[in-house]
Amino acid sequence: MKFIKNHLTFIFPMVAILLGVEFFLVFDRTTDSYESGLKEGYSMFVVANKALELQDFQGLNKHISHAEEIHKESLARQIAHGVSQTSPEEILKALPFFYNLKLDGYLDSSELENIKEDLVKSESIKKVETFGNAYSSSYRLFSFIKFILKAFFIFMGLVSFFLIVKQMEIWKYKHKERMQIMKIFGAPLMLRSGVLFRVAIVDAMIATLLTSMVFLALKYKWAQESHVDILMQKQNLLFETTDFLILLGSSLLIVIVSVSLVVFSASEKE
Repeated sequence: MKFIKNHLTFIFPMVAILLGVEFFLVFDRTTDSYESGLKEGYSMFVVANKALELQDFQGLNKHISHAEEIHKESLARQIAHGVSQTSPEEILKALPFFYNLKLDGYLDSSELENIKEDLVKSESIKKVETFGNAYSSSYRLFSFIKFILKAFFIFMGLVSFFLIVKQMEIWKYKHKERMQIMKIFGAPLMLRSGVLFRVAIVDAMIATLLTSMVFLALKYKWAQESHVDILMQKQNLLFETTDFLILLGSSLLIVIVSVSLVVFSASEKE
């Protein structure tokens, strides 16, 4: 029972860290997808004196990825309907050119203002509307949520890491006699610490498997049965094959760092 307890006190903090790593990966993929949707849904409105091409706009600012001209024929007919003595063709010639501009990323408010300033410098452009108030509110809220979640993941990771280091110290004292005997026979420090590395690596692999199983269950079972739109729509983002390798690499890195910290700190005291 004590043997199982000793291993669980290592596996649980490791699982907590790996859950944080995987949640971060899922969150990062989901926010990238969400940002892509926000980017596609946002456009700047431009009024120009003459017809412009995408290259003309990109020459003014590199963040402009797409330019769509708004057809003004229907607008000219509506105006002509209210002005009986003017034909739609005459109104069409008098109207400026209208464009919707798409950007290459989800930019902050200051970058939007920079784009606007670059555009209005051109003599060919009369007016630029960025719809800044609504965009700024959405961007600040989204950025705040990202910051809070990332800060939480980092905090939980640090707490769990210190618990792992403490467990390494317990294991070191448990195997202290064996390590001292090996020291007497001239075994190098890393060889004497081999037992700690072996046990920790096995538990790290178990923690990796448990974390992967949790997210596989979340992806293929719970997400479908939850009826939560965001989980059902982003089901493919919940776990990917490369995530297992990232989790395994992270767990092994944590093992190497934690065992090394304990071993070298102990050797300095001897």
